[in-house]
Amino acid sequence: MRCAIIKVMVLQSLKNCLWLPCVLRTPKACLWSTASGGLIIQSVSNDVYQNLAVEDWIHDHMDLEKQQVLFLWRNSPAVVIGRHQNPWQECNLKLLRQKNIKLARRRSGGGTVYHDLGNINLTFFTTRKKYERMENLKLVVKALKALRPQLDVHVTDRYDILLDRKYKISGTAAKLGRTSAYHHCTLLCNADKFVLSSVLKSPFKGLKSNATPSVPALVKNLFEEDPSLTSEMLLDAIAKEYAVQHQIDHHITLINPADETLLPGISDKTKELQAWEWVYGKTPKFSISTCLNMVYKDSVLDVKVNMDVKHGRIEVCNIDLPEQWLPPGLYSELVKSLTGSKFCPNETTTLVTTLLRLCPQDDELHSRWSLLCENMIRLM
Repeated sequence: MRCAIIKVMVLQSLKNCLWLPCVLRTPKACLWSTASGGLIIQSVSNDVYQNLAVEDWIHDHMDLEKQQVLFLWRNSPAVVIGRHQNPWQECNLKLLRQKNIKLARRRSGGGTVYHDLGNINLTFFTTRKKYERMENLKLVVKALKALRPQLDVHVTDRYDILLDRKYKISGTAAKLGRTSAYHHCTLLCNADKFVLSSVLKSPFKGLKSNATPSVPALVKNLFEEDPSLTSEMLLDAIAKEYAVQHQIDHHITLINPADETLLPGISDKTKELQAWEWVYGKTPKFSISTCLNMVYKDSVLDVKVNMDVKHGRIEVCNIDLPEQWLPPGLYSELVKSLTGSKFCPNETTTLVTTLLRLCPQDDELHSRWSLLCENMIRLM
């Protein structure tokens, strides 16, 4: 039997009209007082930034001493990197742009993951003292076993969940605050494995960084093991097991992450997570040492490029061009303009387009300039 669902929607019923002002006045007490001991909520949004913002909001605003929380959410296609990771190192950014797949940086550590509607995300909120991710993962395994007893699933010492002792179906990350904590994990039901493997493969060469690297693993969808399984079935089974273990009613409260009356200040949190300064600018310092093999006319030119990038911006830039390839003044202006700019194809395209206007009206020079700039932009 599917769990009872309490829909939290603005102005949809008299009950909601009476309830929401209470949320606005005392969001902590009202939102969490609907059940004692624990609460299960589910996002009605599939936007990765909005859902990550809900995590921030609960962690920052809720009194988890009184109630523990399970947050259920799914996203449209997105790649989510860990707090201390390098997106150029972790994924194929060009492919993400081509496929219009969002890139997000979460607040927790850990590795890079691919999300789509075939993947379930679970966030367990507790006080820091009660934080215990192994117990959370055992709860997920127990729910899966209750749903399909034949499934061979178990939790590893690395806090992954494996299927058939071989395939990773769930990865884990966490954030530990001063008094509050959360542990979140994925669960592969029917994700697009082709897209997953494609976007999580960086084509970058010559990048050196102290950023946290992801650990590759074989993955498998639960749907491949049992085609009758759906994401909805898995969500319900996990919610039911959570309710049993926390001795609460088996209800899922639907929330809208864009609802400022329910979650005051949530829009600002969402905007912060979307900002370039967070997604790219928080990347630990890294360096690039590579060689551009540029085909010009009937020859191949090897152009060595060395850069240091800090906070997502080019701090040091050296381009070893063949002599007389560009006028010295134009070359100096290019290096000068790149230094301090974002390591970003859009900004670099704007920059080189502006500099092109300084070039003499010379077709061969323009061809050389365009070839160099195209190759530089491909790096990003």
